[in-house]
Amino acid sequence: MKSIVDFRVKEVSPCGDRAVLLRLSAPGAMPECVPGQFVQVRVDGSRDTFLRRPISIHWADTAAGELWLLVQLVGEGTRRLGQLRAGDSLNLVMPLGNGFSGLDALRAAAAAAGVSEPKPLLVGGGVGVAPLYYYGAWLKARGVEPTFLLGARSKGLLLQLEAFEAVGRVFVTTEDGSLGERGFVTQHSVLQRERFTGIHVCGPAPMMKAVASYAGAEGIACEVSLENMMACGLGACLCCVEKTVRGNVCVCKEGPVFNINELTWN
Repeated sequence: MKSIVDFRVKEVSPCGDRAVLLRLSAPGAMPECVPGQFVQVRVDGSRDTFLRRPISIHWADTAAGELWLLVQLVGEGTRRLGQLRAGDSLNLVMPLGNGFSGLDALRAAAAAAGVSEPKPLLVGGGVGVAPLYYYGAWLKARGVEPTFLLGARSKGLLLQLEAFEAVGRVFVTTEDGSLGERGFVTQHSVLQRERFTGIHVCGPAPMMKAVASYAGAEGIACEVSLENMMACGLGACLCCVEKTVRGNVCVCKEGPVFNINELTWN
């Protein structure tokens, strides 16, 4: 059920070179949400920002009424969010969209791969790592160890590494070689050393398409969280339409998470 909630800002922390982590607290009951869903954030105090901003849920604890958002500072709207202070109010529409696979789908993918236990690989690029932390923590709480493969152009653009390391194994690539292996995520040696039962991806479209191509070639189940431009977040404005094998759909309503077999990429 979608709700409009005025959260209270608990803390705003710099994260990497161009992002902030917003820790929010709900004033009362917080709607249930699942990894992969997102929120639409109202940006107050800006003359140039009229539409809400879609932001992935980085982490949530419904019982405690806590929500984290990882915000990349790229324009007037997100820069305004980065200027928030503890005690400020932030209005969200949530939860929106559909999330990553549940345990049944993970176990089915493992069985199809001929193994008894799921071995998921969560691949993120840039701020696309945001929903993967929540998903990884969700998996770990249910006895499934996640492996993260995180990429960025340089060390300063890698986000929340310590948080990810507390949840699962972490492998890193940077294009300039400043941390981890040099190159793109699809070039990391872990893909040659190990076999995964499923791959879950979020990040820039070229990266997601490259990972999807790898997964397709290897016969590994794969789902991607699309980052199409969104305006309403409710499927009304048709701003985020994506072509699929069943026709055009709104990513904000039918996604943002899709199995790659639903898409026309390959």
